[in-house]
Amino acid sequence: MKPSNPRIPFRLATDMPALTPPHGRPLMVHVVVNLEHWPFEESMPRGLFVAPHGKTPWPDLGNFGWVEYGLRCGFPRLARILADKAIPVSATMNTNVIEVYPRVAEAALRAGWEIIGHALQQRSLLLEQNELEVIEQSAARLKRFTGIQPRGWLTPGIGESTDTPDHLKAAGFDHIYDWMVDDLPDWMQTRHGPLLAMPYTLELNDVMIFALEKQSGAEIYQRICDTVEILEPELKAQPRVLTIGLHPHIIGVPHRLKYLASAIDMLV
Repeated sequence: MKPSNPRIPFRLATDMPALTPPHGRPLMVHVVVNLEHWPFEESMPRGLFVAPHGKTPWPDLGNFGWVEYGLRCGFPRLARILADKAIPVSATMNTNVIEVYPRVAEAALRAGWEIIGHALQQRSLLLEQNELEVIEQSAARLKRFTGIQPRGWLTPGIGESTDTPDHLKAAGFDHIYDWMVDDLPDWMQTRHGPLLAMPYTLELNDVMIFALEKQSGAEIYQRICDTVEILEPELKAQPRVLTIGLHPHIIGVPHRLKYLASAIDMLV
């Protein structure tokens, strides 16, 4: 019988060999800010605003404005709070952001955020005519912008094809965030050698909490607190990665951002 997972052999979390946490701190919090380009002339990847008559409009001003407000206003707010609290950050970035929103890209780079590959724009790789070309262009653009070879990758919308990990390994990436099967890294198999599957999150992701589940602003604080409570006894035997996935247009509005700030205060 074929294994359930074609890339990462199944293993219980309790069967994993014990790892030594860095700096003796077993709970590793990974804050990820997604910086995205939603082209005005195309249909929006996701919608908060439902247009009248049940039809998708073009131009989709409601949902375009939702996202661009996040980059104009939400991003500076979020960046300020993370900087004030001295929180290390990773930024998954559509490389079009470098040209379309240069002030955003430059601010993330200047803040010392680790830049993670996130394709050219916010579009699933399943919709691209040449997936490998998109991955290679993304890697080349990020290298020119940052001066270093990008190492990590998150596919927009987790929209991988069956070949994506192979293409990423061939393009020089060494870890990926799409395969959310564990609270710790796992080695995955590709045609070009091993690729590290890093923990990411849907449950502690502002898209899921607010755009899809329609929860109140306080939900992200409560959910992070509840997660820490359950992880705490597990930390005696094994470290854990707690990832928080954020988008400026969702978490960056004032009525939600205060709860993220409280959660960070609790964690530090």
